[in-house]
Amino acid sequence: MNHRIKDIELLRGIAVLFVLFEHSRFNLFSQPFHKQELLYAYFGGWTGVDLFFAISGFVIARDLIPRLDRHADQPFSVMLSFWVRRATRLWPSAWLWLLLILVATVGFNHSGVFGLLQTNLDATLAGVFNYGNFRLQAVFGHSEYGSSFPYWSLSLEEQFYLLLPLVAIIIRRRWLPWVLLAPAIYQLLANRHISLPLMTTRSDALLLGVLLAMWSVKDSYRRCEPTFLQNRLWLRWVVLAVLAIGLAAMGSSHFENFRFWVGCVALISIALVFIASYDKDYLMPDNPLKRVFLWCGSRSYALYLTHMPAYLASREIWYRIAPPDTIFDRTYNLRLGLTALLLLLAFSELNYRFVETPFRAYGKKLAQRVSLRQDWFQGWLSRFGNRSALTADSEKT
Repeated sequence: MNHRIKDIELLRGIAVLFVLFEHSRFNLFSQPFHKQELLYAYFGGWTGVDLFFAISGFVIARDLIPRLDRHADQPFSVMLSFWVRRATRLWPSAWLWLLLILVATVGFNHSGVFGLLQTNLDATLAGVFNYGNFRLQAVFGHSEYGSSFPYWSLSLEEQFYLLLPLVAIIIRRRWLPWVLLAPAIYQLLANRHISLPLMTTRSDALLLGVLLAMWSVKDSYRRCEPTFLQNRLWLRWVVLAVLAIGLAAMGSSHFENFRFWVGCVALISIALVFIASYDKDYLMPDNPLKRVFLWCGSRSYALYLTHMPAYLASREIWYRIAPPDTIFDRTYNLRLGLTALLLLLAFSELNYRFVETPFRAYGKKLAQRVSLRQDWFQGWLSRFGNRSALTADSEKT
């Protein structure tokens, strides 16, 4: 059984905080403070999405590929169980918040901050059926996406994990790394940020995460362990700070003319996941700050889903409280930020406890039942085949 790696949870916390920071611009603060403007100018939180991709690729493949190897005679049973776990883990929370955004659009939208109902209906369909990244391509620069625009990355992940087990089953194990490495290298070398289709289907970080998981069972992976971090606690802080700040800085517009801009983001992301993957707290020793990041990491999916509703609800609340014709300038930023923070903490914790955790447990049980039924069915087919063969042999004799 694969247990949770603390440093991976730490990275999830960092990734979601990056995204929260990135989306606070315009969606929460229409007129940022001067220091905020400097941060927005020199640090890009969109890179948190690629860090999520690298983490996800590693964690998913670390479980999926060994399962396929152990049950090579029943690959489709493993694949079906995998899809069941993914669906029950992700869809209930995602669909709940899509529904709540629609409710807010109709009944809590005097300021118009949640956007138009038709726009959000279209975005909801894209979120439910996981084509949000393609919808983003279609509307970008022409019209609003809707309040659920962060769902584009969830759609991309679901598309990837629909295909990954199929590819792993079809391609023999010895060839699978090369089949995955080829598109990863292509994307790393591509000038993607000038191509919206390439940006909204980027999977290099996901692929690198899968490749890292496959490499982690090799002796060469153990030989590459960063043991120099074992007895140097201060150096762990330095390495994490350099890579995290580098990841954030690489997300700024100052690098937009650099051909390998997006590829470097994927490489820094996988470097962080590589160090974290050894499960020895190489990125950060245990301390109160790490426990905060671990909390954020454990709730990262809930935080990702609820941050936009929290931001927009905060603006709607203060629109109703403030006198008519109020201009929400910098003087309102503290009030907007604190209100959004309280809503975000409440939304994410409630979702984690009462939706995400119960459905994750249910998904595991359902996947086990599906696997048992598949095993029974395949066993029945095998017995039926043997019985038919015996009957045919007796008839011949």
